[in-house]
Amino acid sequence: MKVGCIGLGDIAQKAYLPVLAVQPGVELHLQTRTPATLARVGDALHLPAAQRHAGLDALIGAGLDAAFVHAPTDVHPRIVTRLLEAGVPTYVDKPLAYELADSERLVTLAEERGVSLAVGFNRRHAPGYAQCADHPRELILMQKNRIGLPEEPRRMILDDFIHVVDTLRFLVPGQIDYVTVRARTEDGLLHHVVLQLAGDGFTALGVMNRLSGSTEEILEVSGQDTKRQVVNLAEVIDHKGQPTVRRRGDWVPVSRQRGIEQAVLAFLDAVRAGKTLSARDALATHELCERVVRAVDGRLA
Repeated sequence: MKVGCIGLGDIAQKAYLPVLAVQPGVELHLQTRTPATLARVGDALHLPAAQRHAGLDALIGAGLDAAFVHAPTDVHPRIVTRLLEAGVPTYVDKPLAYELADSERLVTLAEERGVSLAVGFNRRHAPGYAQCADHPRELILMQKNRIGLPEEPRRMILDDFIHVVDTLRFLVPGQIDYVTVRARTEDGLLHHVVLQLAGDGFTALGVMNRLSGSTEEILEVSGQDTKRQVVNLAEVIDHKGQPTVRRRGDWVPVSRQRGIEQAVLAFLDAVRAGKTLSARDALATHELCERVVRAVDGRLA
């Protein structure tokens, strides 16, 4: 099975290549336009020259069975279009694109061509978060905060807050009937944003503060007088009277803790089985993010 990895930046090197490189039956092919990075990563993985490609044409010409796209978001539309038109099942880092129209076009193209398209919402596969889907969820609260990183609204929301948006969508126990957005901006930069989703019997709050004084990610789901809390994807605390704590094992890889390994394996299993994956649900997350962007931009106007 020939699998391409396009883009060899931090996310590829730290999270995806360590998983892909050890999969039995996978012939890994790398592509980047940076010769020094291609040589360094190829050498580290002991890949022959035939599995290292400087251009996308050469990579596609190798006869790929699947591809992982970890290039910058700005070039996602161009790269993913080429792969889908070539009939290559494609897994792409979130977001699909910065502009909703581009994301819609890519999802439609994949459906028209009957080619798998998957978006890397790894938190749906993270063990702690997956366990929250089995817990009462009358109230959901997720915070993903950073230190000293106010940013232009569209990039902050599509590059980072999208994880919060998708996790809330994944966990809400029913149809979303109400959406509200609050934000603080200054000099064109987004400092914090709060998203509230509500429906019959539930409320979900997503918070991102880029001037919080702490880098942290905390998810809480509660209902029926119980609460489950996940701290930094590694520690699960159940509250029903006396709290009980479960921590990530010392030897559990970060890629597994964060759900990346599981997402990769699920995608490869689908490709092997000939199952066509749809990105239509992922598009719904992009649509909700666009709604957040427009609400924030309205405050900037």
